[in-house]
Amino acid sequence: MFSFKNYIAVASLEEAYDELLKNKKNIILGGTSYLRMGNVAYNTAIDLSNLELDYIKEGETCIHIGAMASFRDLEINEITQQLFDGVLDRCVRGILGVQFRSNVRVGATVFSKYGFSDLIPTLLAMDSTVVLYKGGEISLEEYLKEESPRRDILVEIKIKKEGRGSFQSIRKSKTDYAITNTCVTKIDNKIRVAIGVRPGKAVLSYRAMEILNNNERTEEIIDRACEAMSEEISFGSNMRGTAEYRRAVSKNLVKRAIQEVL
Repeated sequence: MFSFKNYIAVASLEEAYDELLKNKKNIILGGTSYLRMGNVAYNTAIDLSNLELDYIKEGETCIHIGAMASFRDLEINEITQQLFDGVLDRCVRGILGVQFRSNVRVGATVFSKYGFSDLIPTLLAMDSTVVLYKGGEISLEEYLKEESPRRDILVEIKIKKEGRGSFQSIRKSKTDYAITNTCVTKIDNKIRVAIGVRPGKAVLSYRAMEILNNNERTEEIIDRACEAMSEEISFGSNMRGTAEYRRAVSKNLVKRAIQEVL
């Protein structure tokens, strides 16, 4: 269980940011579901609950998801149920139970770049952007590539409104963490292929996308794209599965997802 010396429920993002910079052991709180699994002592815990960042709203060209929106919100909100064939709903609904999903926050998961996440590869395939308090708006793809952690606050996720999507994963049991997963989307007739739980941060398969977006999408081309993905993406082993198993399964998951969005 994590611990902290001080607690503050801030009244503005500026106050939260100022507090964050005062000490390198200060931390922004999300739902704390994953923090509880560690045993780290922090200085000041900064709570954003009073800032009304738990919104999901529709803009002219994008859907805006506030950092404090929960996984349960993604699952039951009418906007996200319709977005990209409801892929956000489908990628989170199998994660443990309703109580857990009601506690986990979108912003904390994305900001932390969790390698076991089902949500992050889905957002990556959806060509999402993240809005940071000081860093401004950048693509999620660019954010995930950054090696050094930012001292910043994730405010919201922005997702384009139009597209199709398919999320696929494999687990040892229904509510377990995924052994590996994938999300494939079609936006303006362009295919995006994201692979998660390699284990490691979610990544795009550029070679698979190049093959799919520059050829007629026949069965042979789809198979070529899946093979290219398995050669391009690095997989590793852990207690849930070996690299070889993840690579073999991922080819089938990607093919299933491509066929679904087409």
